[in-house]
Amino acid sequence: MMLSDTVLVILFLIQVGVGILGNFFLLGLYTFTLLTGQRLRPIQYLFVHLALANSKVLLFKGIPQIIVCLGFKNFLDPIGCKFIIHFYNVAHNVCLSITCLLSGFQVITISPSNSKWAELKIQAQKYVAPSCFICWCFHLLINFTLLGTMHNSRYLTNNTKIRNLGYCSTSTPDSFTDELFAIIFFMPDVMCVGFMIFSSAYLVILLYRHHNQVKHIHSPHLCSRTFPEKKVTQAILLLVSTYVSFYSISSSLSVYQYKMNKHEHWIVATLDLLAAWFPAISPFVLIFSDSQVLKYWYALWHRKQCLLCPTVFNHTHS
Repeated sequence: MMLSDTVLVILFLIQVGVGILGNFFLLGLYTFTLLTGQRLRPIQYLFVHLALANSKVLLFKGIPQIIVCLGFKNFLDPIGCKFIIHFYNVAHNVCLSITCLLSGFQVITISPSNSKWAELKIQAQKYVAPSCFICWCFHLLINFTLLGTMHNSRYLTNNTKIRNLGYCSTSTPDSFTDELFAIIFFMPDVMCVGFMIFSSAYLVILLYRHHNQVKHIHSPHLCSRTFPEKKVTQAILLLVSTYVSFYSISSSLSVYQYKMNKHEHWIVATLDLLAAWFPAISPFVLIFSDSQVLKYWYALWHRKQCLLCPTVFNHTHS
């Protein structure tokens, strides 16, 4: 195994390990909340689905690439190849859609009462859970169109455009034009990213106006009431800006790879690393933006350290 492959394995292991830890913590916490009979806030439903989509992205993208960097090339048969790529694409698209819903939901939530968005506050809370369900169903259906264009690298012909992923390869037939590819797979993403940018700009304006309105008010009660919502809004802004940044870089590199039909190892590895960064980072943005969640995180971490303390103590005095 080359030195570059060793570095890639370490990077993928860090991404997958840290990301799975954060996302599974959120999933476990919110599952425990439901099992104890408590209700989740509407925005927490979005957090649950985002954590679930993030986990699937990390598993279906990170683990195959770790195996490739360990020296096992094209180890998937056609069925396994289709399965991995299909569910990765679904999870990736759901991750984008939920992030888009988060930004839109927060715009409605913190809009002033005289705003046109304020009329949607009650309806938005009712339709959060159905919207998440529709996102999963929509992307499961639309990504079925990819299944007919996927082939394992062992069985490829010369009249197709090939994309080598390392663990298997995909191809698009000559009849599948660049315009059709862009309409089906890029336009929804571009629309979601455009909406996120617009909503983020609106959130920044709302926060700026709110800051100017309350900067002369020294009421502790007012500060304690508005601060949690402000922290959530800032967290969503950070999520959106992180996603848009990684998406822009990744999309530019993907378009270059697709148009030039180049499949160098460094391009594929860079795309995979970029695809895994947001799912690995986003759960910790959510954890540190919610004081209640952060309290459970610190409690779990402290308990883990306490469990390790007797072991360390025994080793040092043996």
